Amino acid sequence: MSEAHLLGVLLVIASALVFSLSGVLTKTIEADAWTIACWRGLLGGLLIAAYVAWSGRQRPLRESFRLGRRGWLLATVGSLASLAFIFSFKLTYIANVAVIYATAPFMAAALGWWLMRERVEWRTLVAGGFSVLGVLIVVAGGLGSGSIGGDAVAVAMTLGNALYIVLIRLFRDSPVVLAGAASALQLFVVSWLVVDPLAVSDRDVLFLALFGTCFAVAVVLWTEGTRMIPAAEAGLLGSAETPFAILLAWLLLAELPPAASLIGGGIVLAAVFTHAARSA
Repeated sequence: MSEAHLLGVLLVIASALVFSLSGVLTKTIEADAWTIACWRGLLGGLLIAAYVAWSGRQRPLRESFRLGRRGWLLATVGSLASLAFIFSFKLTYIANVAVIYATAPFMAAALGWWLMRERVEWRTLVAGGFSVLGVLIVVAGGLGSGSIGGDAVAVAMTLGNALYIVLIRLFRDSPVVLAGAASALQLFVVSWLVVDPLAVSDRDVLFLALFGTCFAVAVVLWTEGTRMIPAAEAGLLGSAETPFAILLAWLLLAELPPAASLIGGGIVLAAVFTHAARSA
């Protein structure tokens, strides 16, 4: 393994670890989901925009920040998915959100077949079938409890992220990282119109700043890491985000989901890691 390849592996794993803090931070912050989206969007968006300017320093600034209609469509889909992501953590177990989100590659494969007529391999169909079974078990465990609404939002969020993945492939010339910055800043503007983002405690200010910083750091680490290793390997390593999120929720919040979530989650994780390992 070359030094560049090893660095890429470490960066992608670090990105998964940082991004897995999202659930813990959302639960820790006492403010509502709109306020979290507002400040995460502002700080994360500005930091990612700064990274775009730095990485494109050899080009004119106007060229680096040219998004286009397709880029704005990407940003809008990303904004909706990110908002649902934050709301889902407020409404259900972190493990449930992490497990449901892990099925995004299979949803993306289905949408790619539907929208772009992309060929889907048989192993993807099998792994996708098992992941759907796992999600059904997770959601069924929330029937009759307050978590079922959060599980539904998590499914919608995952579908939105799957659409985002397909649009990235469809709009190959669109600046994806810049679209991420625009998406975050869109959330900031919309959230500011919905709530009073200044009505937060001093304690929450610290965690909101940490959340926005973590979001930007995860995006930058992922972007730099995936440039150094094959896409399939990046997908496999990025799958570590799910067990990281569940472990951190247990260690930092003592959050232990119901047995149905653990069983369904085990099925989904087995499907995701098996498929990713074969692809890599």
